[in-house]
Amino acid sequence: MGTRTAPIAANALAPAKRLRWLLLSLLLLGLDQAAKYAASVHLAYGEYLPVTRFFNWTHQHNTGAAFSFLANAGGWQNAFLIVLALVVSTALGCWLWRENASRTYQIALCAIIGGALGNVTDRLLRGYVVDFLDFHYGQWHWPAFNLADVWIIVGAAALIWAQGRRAG
Repeated sequence: MGTRTAPIAANALAPAKRLRWLLLSLLLLGLDQAAKYAASVHLAYGEYLPVTRFFNWTHQHNTGAAFSFLANAGGWQNAFLIVLALVVSTALGCWLWRENASRTYQIALCAIIGGALGNVTDRLLRGYVVDFLDFHYGQWHWPAFNLADVWIIVGAAALIWAQGRRAG
């Protein structure tokens, strides 16, 4: 009798274990939103606050995608980017839920989901994404970005790295 209930109990824990990974996505979403809020409250739109010789804290708005791609597309891009991010987040969430993957895969998927939802939250609440990280060299500035963008890039890199290790 004890052997029949043990597998049932172990399987019952599987959703709870997977749920913790989705909670990581929510934590990353929360950190992103808190940082964007701080930039929005403490800096006027367009303001730059020098932090180091190569980094400014800023307050910028981006109606487009990465590097302001589609920023001047007339407005349709906001709905498109929201739907795209929600579809990708749902697909990755399903993958995370179903796949018994390595910890690196799980963290990578959570980072991408948290980042995508961070930018979706901005688009839904404001109609644009708040960017606040500005790295520069002299007068050359990398396009401003935010923590959600960092989560997406780091998550994608970790996913590629994990896939390379899996294939090799």
